[in-house]
Amino acid sequence: MTGLSLTKVKKSYGETQVLHGIDLDIGQGEFIVFVGPSGCGKSTLLRMIAGLEDITSGELCIEGARVNELPAAMRGIAMVFQTYALYPHMTVYDNMAFAMRIAKESKEEIHERVMEAARMLQLEPYLDRLPKALSGGQRQRVAIGRAIVRHPKVFLFDEPLSNLDAALRVQTRIEIANLKEQLTATTMIYVTHDQVEAMTLADRIVVLSAGKIEQVGTPLELYTNPANVFVAQFIGSPAMNISKAHMESAGERSLVTAESGHNIEIPIAAAQDLNGCALQLGIRPEDFLVAEESDALMSGKVLFVESLGEVTLLHINVEGHDETVVAKLPGILNYRKGETIHLTALPEKIHLFNEDGMSLKYR
Repeated sequence: MTGLSLTKVKKSYGETQVLHGIDLDIGQGEFIVFVGPSGCGKSTLLRMIAGLEDITSGELCIEGARVNELPAAMRGIAMVFQTYALYPHMTVYDNMAFAMRIAKESKEEIHERVMEAARMLQLEPYLDRLPKALSGGQRQRVAIGRAIVRHPKVFLFDEPLSNLDAALRVQTRIEIANLKEQLTATTMIYVTHDQVEAMTLADRIVVLSAGKIEQVGTPLELYTNPANVFVAQFIGSPAMNISKAHMESAGERSLVTAESGHNIEIPIAAAQDLNGCALQLGIRPEDFLVAEESDALMSGKVLFVESLGEVTLLHINVEGHDETVVAKLPGILNYRKGETIHLTALPEKIHLFNEDGMSLKYR
């Protein structure tokens, strides 16, 4: 069953259009993550779903009912913001109960729901505390609990972990993942710029750029089969390395010539009219292998070494490349600045894109 659907949704501020016809169906109980660079429209889209921004054109439906003109309070939506926005003079219990008291729910119902949410979020020891006596992670859990008690149809999270330090982000992310498992019937939409949050929490990820959807898919679909260069470089850290190439011959197994002049035979069902065409070749940093010079797809001098223990990141200046190439190699390596390194990759790990940046989808 569809929990929420967007059909040709557009948003303009005067003559400036920021969302360009968004079409998206979200299943009931699905956890969807919106990602994209700053200014891509992800928070604007979330606020339109919440009813905090008007929809310029198009249709928004929740559980099959059009809600374009419905006030935010009547949409059955609960939103958790980047800032906790807790009432400083109220206890944790009262903060969580406040919206239900305004709605004139019974004391028994309020108590039952608050205690249920407190158990779910491990807040029971803190119910009598004021927000100032809580850590950042605990405050964010109270904000989530305040949303849970309303039993919403749709949960909206607007970068809820961005104000937390690294350790608290991990802890709270686990708690949100546990919450997702417990609230299986509630649709959740989560906005973040953090790839780890997107990859670990999402059932599906929606990648946005300049007000348009670039690709929708599971985290692994986007990682292994990006639709274009933008998605390929946005999903994955460090970003995919892109270099020039051209199609030497097209067929069931096509011969591609890399910038280095090295030929690679790749299983791609490419059209014959790609023969001799310029391409873009993509390799993820973690897919590089150290090679002999004669077998190298690319060679260059090490500019910078990041030793992270379990992996070593090498930033490499490859002649003819506009940008530094990054290789992510396992273990602790003893490469030094100025040293020459030769790299290759397995054919099945190489991504090909046409001149316009669209994937040739050869796998």
